[in-house]
Amino acid sequence: MIKLTWQYVPFGDDVAFLQIKQTEVERVPFYVDFFYVHVYSAIFVLLAGFFQLNSTLLEKFPAIHRNIGKFYVIVILFLSAPSGFFIGLFANGGFYSKISFVSLSILWFYFTLKGFTAIKNKNITSHKAFMLRSFALTFSAVTLRFWKIVLVHLFHPAPMDVYQIIAWLGWVPNLLIVEYYLYNQLKK
Repeated sequence: MIKLTWQYVPFGDDVAFLQIKQTEVERVPFYVDFFYVHVYSAIFVLLAGFFQLNSTLLEKFPAIHRNIGKFYVIVILFLSAPSGFFIGLFANGGFYSKISFVSLSILWFYFTLKGFTAIKNKNITSHKAFMLRSFALTFSAVTLRFWKIVLVHLFHPAPMDVYQIIAWLGWVPNLLIVEYYLYNQLKK
């Protein structure tokens, strides 16, 4: 992910993914700005989220866990999810891809906010559940790219077909896995 993000340094409106988004780049005010906010902020929340999953960090260094968590929440709520929502409105792959990415950003915002409010209310169980959901959606940045490689390698579909499929595969299975895990935790 760092390698993918690095291709957008320095800023440009015709690099990598933006090369196929020239209609939006030229016609949609602030599209490039929102795109860069999303790309740069998402890489940091992805890294922060990995640290939050470390139980040793939580147990031995709770203050660090809290501070990284605050960073994670603030960046998602004020930068990553809103910019994801905006660029999701212009997603490749048509209506169904747009619905997927807009839904992803809304759920990402909601789960993160619910996780934050749960810990503020000292509800640790709810906090963990919502933050796992949040990170499942954060991790969609990775799984989307994984599924793209798999689908292209195995089936060689048309580019827009790939985009419509990975728009959903990038995050729905992640969320289902977390829900399955949470369901099994409740049964214990």
